[in-house]
Amino acid sequence: MLSIKCDLHTHTLYSAHAYSTIEENVREAEEIGLELLASTDHFSSMVIAEDEDLRSYQFFTNQGCWKRTWHGVKLLRGCEVDIVNPDGYLFGMGLPIKRSIVGDPYKDDKDLFSRTTEKLDFIIASVHGKWGLQGITKAQATQMYITVLEDPRILMLGHIGRAGIPFETDEVLLRAKELNKPIEINEHSVIWSGDIAERCKEIAVRCAELGTSICVNTDAHIATDIGRFPTAIEMLEEIHFPEELIMNRDSDSFLKQYYAAGFRHIEFGED
Repeated sequence: MLSIKCDLHTHTLYSAHAYSTIEENVREAEEIGLELLASTDHFSSMVIAEDEDLRSYQFFTNQGCWKRTWHGVKLLRGCEVDIVNPDGYLFGMGLPIKRSIVGDPYKDDKDLFSRTTEKLDFIIASVHGKWGLQGITKAQATQMYITVLEDPRILMLGHIGRAGIPFETDEVLLRAKELNKPIEINEHSVIWSGDIAERCKEIAVRCAELGTSICVNTDAHIATDIGRFPTAIEMLEEIHFPEELIMNRDSDSFLKQYYAAGFRHIEFGED
């Protein structure tokens, strides 16, 4: 049976429709033997409408107080940001933030997206609401996903198998491969029946055929789902997916590709 020792897409209470604290998620990761965990709460209007007040987003800006190794688990700091239009704009882009959380004016000019995410280790970019993507063509969707992948702050696209937006699969998967970035196989997507599960499987098959790596994540919204990928693993075993293409099969494999994708080195230190 495939063994996956890292979970790179999880949520805490901050996401509003999730139910556990970061401490509870880390303890669960320790309990089931994960080597590495990432916390990636929603940076999205699902949580807070776009707001020029940075105080609404300081959950992300203060994660430097989190231990890098916590209960024996390596911990990464991230977020899941919404893709909001066909040009690949992400939530918070272009919205000016002129004052800090204590009200002091900034001397430099950065938008909400940059201010909120600049200290995070990586970002997952996902489509949730489709209002801003109405009428998007297959060619536009393909370019949108490629544009997002090419942003150096983005590590992976979230649950593209259930986003419901047609795109040229090979073009996106091959660009991800060139960038050393994985395609997400999302447990909370493959558990769906019908077209969504089949689309996720189709993407996994093409990743195997093209040699594009994947990252198998739970998208956990409660601690008891952390690190549990039974449906995704069953699907991957069914198609004989190459284990060496699973980026998060263990901590060392994940970090090797993470650094190859251009992300900064992290000192985890002692617990």
